[in-house]
Formats: sequence, structure tokens, C-alpha cells
Amino acid sequence: MDLENIKRAVVKVGSNVLTNENGLNIKAIRSISGQIHHLIDQGIEVILISSGAMASGIKKIGLAKRPDAIPQRQAVAAVGQAGLMMEYEKAFAGYDKKVGQILLTSDDLNHRERYLNARNTILTLLSWKVVPIINENDTVAVEEIKFGDNDNLSAMIALLMDAQVLINLTDIDGLYTKDPRRFKDAELIPTVTVINRRLEQVANDIPGALGTGGMLSKIKAAKKVTAAGVPMIIARGEKTNILMRLFSGQAHGTLFEPKKKKMASRKCWIAFSSKPKGTLTIDEGAVRAILKRGKSLLPSGIIRVDGEFQIGTSVQFRGESGDILGTGLVNYSAKDIREIMGLRSGKIKKRLGYKPFDEVIHRDNLAITTALDI
Repeated sequence: MDLENIKRAVVKVGSNVLTNENGLNIKAIRSISGQIHHLIDQGIEVILISSGAMASGIKKIGLAKRPDAIPQRQAVAAVGQAGLMMEYEKAFAGYDKKVGQILLTSDDLNHRERYLNARNTILTLLSWKVVPIINENDTVAVEEIKFGDNDNLSAMIALLMDAQVLINLTDIDGLYTKDPRRFKDAELIPTVTVINRRLEQVANDIPGALGTGGMLSKIKAAKKVTAAGVPMIIARGEKTNILMRLFSGQAHGTLFEPKKKKMASRKCWIAFSSKPKGTLTIDEGAVRAILKRGKSLLPSGIIRVDGEFQIGTSVQFRGESGDILGTGLVNYSAKDIREIMGLRSGKIKKRLGYKPFDEVIHRDNLAITTALDI
């Protein structure tokens, strides 16, 4: 893939690249920082997603493994994050560049206003030629507001910032047919055009080590960004000048080709950034209307409501088989949808006493994701 015309990139660096048996891998941090400096000098805006805080904190404190208790994990992250940013600041200072730390939870991107605020902050840093360094805010994040891992966070940031490429640097050369650390006959997959269940199963068998995200989490990140027309590359972060090589046109690692039909930015937010609070099960007629004819979701097609949510909330919808088809913003609360499900739109007012909308989810607020799961 030709990266020579790229003007904005998201680079994610994994824990296994940034840490070693002594804690932070200072040599790797300096190398990555130097390469990003050169890319910026070439006119490329770079947003860095950096793992390593938790792994660094574990080693700094002297723990044998990642703690299970949330308060301990949050404390470990606090210790590690300080050291991580200090090393980045020193590394970039050697190139006369400043860095800005941004710590996020999924809640920050789940609300449209905060989503746009985060975007504006990052845009301002880029305009000042300051390198944004982003990590999950592990010191406050609990399960309900966690991204899950920095692979997912990097995909969210790529969509938020309209990046033209996402580069995921890890400790192996890319996606293989098997775990190359265990099987000598494992073969590198240079290009992926379709992400299907078989590929996910291959990825599921290649776990991570220090980080929370193995290869499967990288595949899920690729599904998100490629749906929005953004290519993603997985490559070995420790390879000499890997970023410079990629941006000079050399092929390394695994390239996930983007979809030709790009999902609109608002629908990307609905599909991937907004966190669903419930699920609507719909009948086959509604499935066909939405998937084949681009229609809205009407109450007549709904046969089940799971969860409790209010007007404007993000919910998933699925077919009777149980497969998730997409996500949308509802015009009615869960309580009201239970009252009107199965009814034609003309009977909503008689049942509820009011009818602000014919649709439970208007097609403009509906994002189909089922094509990502084929």
C-alpha cells in the first residue's frame, strides 16, 4: 500500500514493544519517538496511542503479574503512566518537540458532545505541532466505561480524527495462519481483504502477553476502521525504522484493506463509539427492510426488548437468530417500546397517548454492522 500521500496517521504501540524485563524499554521509546519526529517533519500529523503504563507499573512496583483487583490495577497504572510519559517527553525533547498526554475512557467518546470536545483538543495539539499521546485512563476506568484495550482505543481515535491509516505496532510481524511463537510452519498473511469468522478464529489462537489485547483485539480494531474506509497495518514495532519503511512504500506486516463503500462519520460514531444500553430483536420482515431496502426500524417489526434505556440511547438490534445486525439511537424508551412493539405506526398515539415519531430508530440514526461479521 502506498502511504506516501498520507497526511494524518494513528500509530498504536503495544506493551510488548515498550517494556522488557527491566520495565520500560527506553531504546524502543526513543526509536518510535525519533521515527514519529521524522514523519512530522515530512508533513504527516501523527497521533500516538501508547500502551505500557500497566506493564511498566507492574515491573516498577515489583509485582509478579497484573493484579486482579480493580483498585490495585488502577494504582499500578498510575505509577506506570507517570514514568511512561516522562520517557516520551525526554525522547521527543531531543528532537525539539513537545508532547501532550490525553487519558480517555469510552464514556468520553460515548457522548457526542464529549466526543467532539476530544476531537477539538487533539486537533489543537496537532495545529501546535505537539504530539498527542493517548492512553486509556486506567486509574478511573471500571468495566462499564473501559475501551477494553488500546487496540480498540486506537480504532476509535482513528475514526474520531479522520485518520488515513492506522498502524498497530506489536511484538510479531503481523497476522499469521498460526501462532508463530509456537508453530514453525506458521505463515504470514500479507493482505486481508475480508474479515470473516474463520480469520477471527485464527486470530483468537494468537494471544497477547503483557497487554490485554491479543491478535483478536487487533482484528476487531481492523473491522471498525476498514468499515470506515481506513486501512490498518499490523507490523513488528522492534523492526529497525519500521514506520519510515512503511511510509516509504515498503510492504511489512499485514495490511487490512479498507472497504470501498465508506461509512459516514456520524454512523461510525453510532456503530462503534456509542455504547449500546439494550437490544431489540426484530422479525425477518424488518431485517429485510433494513438490510435490503435501507428502511428505518418501525415498531411493527420489533418482537423483543432487552435492557432499560431512555430516548436517544444507543441500542443494538438483532434478528431472531440472535446475530447482531447493527446499532441505532432510539426515539422511544425501553418502557414505551415494550408497549408499542408489534404495532403499526398509526396506532402508537392510541397506545401511548402521544406519537413524536413513526420510527423507533430512524435510518439516519442507524448503522448496519452485520457485514463486518460475515
